[in-house]
Amino acid sequence: YEGQEYISSVQRGNVCATQFHPEKSGTTGLNFLKGFLEAVENGTLSQTTPLPTNPDQHTQLVKRVVVALDVRSNDAGDLVVTKGDQYDVREKDDSEEGGATTGRGGVRNLGKPVQLAARYYTEGADEIAFLNITSFRQGVIEDMPMLQVLEEASKCIFVPLTVGGGIRSYTDPESKKVYSALEVASRYFRAGADKISIGSDAVIAAEEYYKLGMKKTGETSIETISQVYGVQAVVISIDPKRVYVSSPDGVDKKHTVVSLEDGQKGPNGEQYCWYQCTVKGGREAKDICAVTVAKAAEALGAGEIMLNCIDMDGQCNGFDHALMNAVSGAVTIPVIASSGAGCEKHFVDVFKGTGVQAALAAGMFHRKEVEIGSVKKHMEEFGIRARIIG
Repeated sequence: YEGQEYISSVQRGNVCATQFHPEKSGTTGLNFLKGFLEAVENGTLSQTTPLPTNPDQHTQLVKRVVVALDVRSNDAGDLVVTKGDQYDVREKDDSEEGGATTGRGGVRNLGKPVQLAARYYTEGADEIAFLNITSFRQGVIEDMPMLQVLEEASKCIFVPLTVGGGIRSYTDPESKKVYSALEVASRYFRAGADKISIGSDAVIAAEEYYKLGMKKTGETSIETISQVYGVQAVVISIDPKRVYVSSPDGVDKKHTVVSLEDGQKGPNGEQYCWYQCTVKGGREAKDICAVTVAKAAEALGAGEIMLNCIDMDGQCNGFDHALMNAVSGAVTIPVIASSGAGCEKHFVDVFKGTGVQAALAAGMFHRKEVEIGSVKKHMEEFGIRARIIG
């Protein structure tokens, strides 16, 4: 696999152990399970023979196409999929209140979570991420609608499911019971999640990590969850925004400064920027950069980075390549490019131009402007391996 030989499966009698999860490998995995069960039922399992292999051929890591569903309650209390424009999920409404234009309409409703997710699975999504974008305001343990979404989705979706939002330690305001981040994550895993995504809590953990001289406490949400469920189950979602500067010289050395292409320069022609991390859904900025948080997250036990960019979110102008290269070049774990996709070409561009292993989109799929199949076909046309269903 990717140039390395390994034992993919072993079998003895009716017992077969594999190095992958067939129940999370789409149609191929389901066919594998079907064949195994039919062979057991027919009594032919012991008669199987190895398939012929070509020792000169090697499998390759394909680039993944991930679909994100931003989930929140609308003003009527219904759980809906929405999409932000630089993290603003409300329609632009010019209605007036008290003689003043509010510019704040209802929550943008793009569909029901389970039905949309099932559609994306059928259309070929490699992974699906449910991001509960208001859960930092409430406790996850009592968030029954979101847990029910996961439970229902896992009945009909057979690719990895990631869920994010509110995965942290918190105290129930009524019972005063304290729930650890591990307990919160465990509830999500039991509901059907394969991975959990940690956002704000990861930034806080990174700050503490560096404050202690790059020492682990063993108590952060990243550490406790990865120790129980494995690093592959912990995704760190980073929400940075650009801070434009005219020169790297005046920037604190702890921040990674990148050079911008001509079309990406700042409002006053700034050629450089660093990426300031935010928490609480982009509402609060922290004095720490995305590269620094990513490196700390990997050290603490994260297995993947979901890398967003507030400046590019909802703009459909392509991913932020400078940010993607800065972070993917600083860590060894996979990076998922997020924010900015608007067409098939943007996926090819980010896979050709950066070191990311996956790319995520939301709005262009929700609005049916682009199909997942057309993205993968375009990738293959440019020599980028993708999983094609059919």
